[in-house]
Amino acid sequence: MSSAGVASGRAAAARRTPLWGRLRARVSPRDGVPPGEPRRVAYLYVLPALVLFAPLVLFPLAETVWFSFYSWSGVGPSRPVGLENYRAVFENPQISSAFVHSGVLIVFFSLMPIVWGLLLSAALSRFRVRGLTFFRVILFLPQVLATVVVATSWQWILAYDGPLNAFLRFLGLGSLVRPWLGDYGTALPAVGLIGGWVMFGFCMVLFLAAIQEIPRSLYEAARVDGAGPVREFLTVTLPGVRNQLAVALTVTVIGALNTFDLVYVLTQGGPGTQTVVPGYLVYQQAFANGDIGSGSAIAVMLTLAIFVVAVVINRVAER
Repeated sequence: MSSAGVASGRAAAARRTPLWGRLRARVSPRDGVPPGEPRRVAYLYVLPALVLFAPLVLFPLAETVWFSFYSWSGVGPSRPVGLENYRAVFENPQISSAFVHSGVLIVFFSLMPIVWGLLLSAALSRFRVRGLTFFRVILFLPQVLATVVVATSWQWILAYDGPLNAFLRFLGLGSLVRPWLGDYGTALPAVGLIGGWVMFGFCMVLFLAAIQEIPRSLYEAARVDGAGPVREFLTVTLPGVRNQLAVALTVTVIGALNTFDLVYVLTQGGPGTQTVVPGYLVYQQAFANGDIGSGSAIAVMLTLAIFVVAVVINRVAER
């Protein structure tokens, strides 16, 4: 067979291959690299920091586990109680509601920032919007600010006499005016929206950087095959940002699960127990109620939940 015939045959076979199959390998960051090599090199790079940082994490963690088996008020002698603290925690109805509240916050902290951040990043990159550096700085600003500053600012905005309600009155929407952080129906979503606003900039900057690293030739190949914006996004952009997507999902979900400072400043768990989350419950039990053992048991459970979630996300991302 002539070389021209072979070339035409290969071209025909390529056209019959789904676009996803042709582009997936080209997007993969591990082409030409031995499977175990990146992991070994990465461990060597983080080893010095790990040696210095591990004692600062492992010692308090071990101490928390130790305290969870004792009854102690924080002063005076302690008394071993075995698994009694864990039994009391499982029987406490506030624990289940606190984790349910964390599940609601995951929607605001994680899903909304990731979805909107990914779509907006893809749109900005597709239409070659100028001033992306300016956008990155502005959107990442909430990550730089202290959480107490962010929470205090939003507490003023959402107050009954704050700017948001004043704006609603100006528009003639006085029926919508309410104490947003003191209303049973809006307190938890308000905390979630504030957390989502903080996380949105992080996700946006992460995805913008990842999309700009995807070779333009992949998009051009997709357009030659007749791919529209949606198919181009699904077959080129999504595979190209898979690793960053896993990072964003891990960081935002963990942020939702261990949130404390936002709740403490904005609502202190109120109204009632409507915004109580596991992190705030640890503080309440250990310091407000003087039950270090029970607070430590909740902290251990929260740590295990975060660890399991992080492992699951990373396992799914590796497939």
